[in-house]
Amino acid sequence: MVITLVPFVTLFVTALHPTGTYPAGLSWPEEPQWGNFLSAFQAANMQKLLVSSVLIEIGVVPLALLMATLAGFALGHLRPPGSRWIFVVFILGLTLPFEGIIVPLYYQMRDIGLLNTRWAIILPLLGLFMPFAVMWMRAHFVNMPEDISEAARIDGANNLQLFSRIHVPLSMPALSSLAILMFLWTWNQFLLAVVLVDDPTKRTMAGALGAFQGQWGTDIPLLCAGSLLILTPTLLVFLIFQRHFVAALLQGAVKG
Repeated sequence: MVITLVPFVTLFVTALHPTGTYPAGLSWPEEPQWGNFLSAFQAANMQKLLVSSVLIEIGVVPLALLMATLAGFALGHLRPPGSRWIFVVFILGLTLPFEGIIVPLYYQMRDIGLLNTRWAIILPLLGLFMPFAVMWMRAHFVNMPEDISEAARIDGANNLQLFSRIHVPLSMPALSSLAILMFLWTWNQFLLAVVLVDDPTKRTMAGALGAFQGQWGTDIPLLCAGSLLILTPTLLVFLIFQRHFVAALLQGAVKG
């Protein structure tokens, strides 16, 4: 816990020093400059960055959840012919190095005219999230009791009704935890935003930090204040929904 908290404490203490200074260690300033946070918010134009990040989140998280849930249900419960080989392909996708495909992605986005748009971030993230998301949802559906599905089929439910009325409501812990993970990963996406989008106001909050660092890299207190402002939404989301996340991790740990 100490190792985790020390960097945040360092950022916070440094952000309270007067702008333009170079604080030494964890020394508390004589006159804390709380206005540095407002200055960083205005200097980085974070209002537009928040809107951009929210739009990217809306484009990534709901669609990725839908595709991963459908694929996980098919592979984990319906199990069509060849489902094992399809699942192996998704597993292999987990081994794909993220940095190794950034150059092909750049040329692909350029050729289809999506470079320097939010779609240049949304579409690659949808593909990059699928291996883990499908594996996560498949692991949930595999552990679902077959008796529930058999009872629903006896009552006349087809596969679509079985999915929407039975399995999805029972999958809320897994879905909510996956949504939290994808929200955090999308919000903190840096590499795609910096390489594929030149306009900082169309990037994610983390991606815009690169432009903010280039402009205010010599002003350490202001840079620390901006970093904390970018980190705050992700910390709040995790703290608010941590119960759902832990519930999904513990699901299936105890039988009976």
